[in-house]
Amino acid sequence: MGEWLADVGLFLVQLLSVVLVVGLAVAVVARLRQEAGSDSRLKLVELNRGRDERKRRLRLAASEPGARKRLLKAFRREDKQQAKAGKSHKREGEERRSTVWLIDFHGDIRASGTDRFAEEISAVIAAAESGDEVVVRLESAGGLVHAYGLAAAELDRLRDAGLATTVCIDKVAASGGYLMACGADRVQAAPLAVVGSIGVVAQVPNVHRLLKRHDIDVEVLTAGRYKRTLTVLGENTEEGREKFIDDLERTHELFKRHVAKRRPELDIEAIATGEIWYGSEALDRGLVDALGTSEAYLVERMQEARVIRVKLEPSRRLGERLGAAVSAGVEQALLRGAQALDASRWQKR
Repeated sequence: MGEWLADVGLFLVQLLSVVLVVGLAVAVVARLRQEAGSDSRLKLVELNRGRDERKRRLRLAASEPGARKRLLKAFRREDKQQAKAGKSHKREGEERRSTVWLIDFHGDIRASGTDRFAEEISAVIAAAESGDEVVVRLESAGGLVHAYGLAAAELDRLRDAGLATTVCIDKVAASGGYLMACGADRVQAAPLAVVGSIGVVAQVPNVHRLLKRHDIDVEVLTAGRYKRTLTVLGENTEEGREKFIDDLERTHELFKRHVAKRRPELDIEAIATGEIWYGSEALDRGLVDALGTSEAYLVERMQEARVIRVKLEPSRRLGERLGAAVSAGVEQALLRGAQALDASRWQKR
């Protein structure tokens, strides 16, 4: 019995060693492949095709069992006719179908997605042809001035390239978000989307009196009269406050100038008060050109154009992919457990 247990233990140790060696080899190969390839990949999704597939599935689900075969045959005929029409168009040299390029931008306070956004714009500019349109689904409540200034400058590149540009606002494009949105040829917002907030805000806490109460001195040394206007630890002066407010006003003027240049029909002094408006109100004030959701606009454009979503996805290491998979599995298990507990409250006992 003891010898049998020893053999089993030895076998398990050998098996574990093999698994570790294979896992290490897989990790090394994955790392080498990543280093040899690019840091990111461009993902393109034609939304027309997905919409047509969903439409067919719904039609099949709603049809009577005896009619499904006829529907499937009709779908095959449609596919053949479309393929044949595409070939004949190429032979006859007809104009190609225009393309709508869709880019998403979800901004945080640092506009950290700007680098990816810039690369997606570069890819679209390189591929787009005359008659194409770029739709940007924008969602941002704003953030750092310099960060959103860069993001707005990247979106301006589309207009400079001669591409028709539409910004769709489903939830919010305020402050730095609107700084970006106003650069489009056309701005569309959902009826209750938050738009505007053309203003500048800054908050600086000061604990000087607290430190002074505990006999703690703070020396703030600068070279240059306005190198530091307001501080967190030192004593703030009236001159410093006035200079800080002057800097805010100057930034606000630049913001107003940026918006007025891109939407000259606006009464900039009336709308640049820092207020926000909902979509229907923003339409009345000229901040947006139309009401509607991005989904409604894209479905409308699909009637006459191909809609292709462009997304630059970072390549993830093997460890990151495994970690994400484990995290997703744990999250799903916890969610299912919570749902089961919630459902048990309604069960009869």
